[in-house]
Amino acid sequence: MVRIASIKHSNIRALTSFASLSLALLLAVVPVAASAEKADRDKPMNIEADNLLHDELKQVSVFSGRAVLTKGTMVMRGDRIEIRTDADGYQFGIILPEANKRAFFRQKREGLDEFMEGEGLRIEYDGKADTIRFVNRAVIRRFRGSTLADETAGSVIVYDNTAEVFSVVGGAAAATPTNPSGRVRAVLTPREVPAAADAASQPVGVTLK
Repeated sequence: MVRIASIKHSNIRALTSFASLSLALLLAVVPVAASAEKADRDKPMNIEADNLLHDELKQVSVFSGRAVLTKGTMVMRGDRIEIRTDADGYQFGIILPEANKRAFFRQKREGLDEFMEGEGLRIEYDGKADTIRFVNRAVIRRFRGSTLADETAGSVIVYDNTAEVFSVVGGAAAATPTNPSGRVRAVLTPREVPAAADAASQPVGVTLK
């Protein structure tokens, strides 16, 4: 393999933006109405790391050492980011964390002051199937502004960007001191209803004189 200092953006196609998630208590697949920031799809990809190893023959680029990928509002961080391109031009990514940490993902939701964050000991992106997997000690959080609204944790979280559904699987890999069984757990915060909308939902009364 040949070590090079940098590669052109044209040699690495941008990863498809990851659609955001509306969280619910999940054991299987459920529909999701939220979507990621659409403008991210047209933004250039930027990657910073301490080292880059690129294999032109295999079409694999490995960024290591405090690696950070940004694409519009999308941010991914880890100790190692590997991007592979297949013969049909599809991109596949693997993000691995630093020791005693988890790989990190964050992206703004379309049209809202909300952000989705995801973590796992391994993050896998499949550009052909258009899915992203958070593997082992996986967690997804939704923030309204800077306030944590929802959080769901499990062994593996898989998001299908095309079908706009995601699934959460429990298991031993999700076990923690406070959740030794590794069951799927979720904390959901109800959205505040605006006063005008709340008033409009009330029945109209008639005053008799």
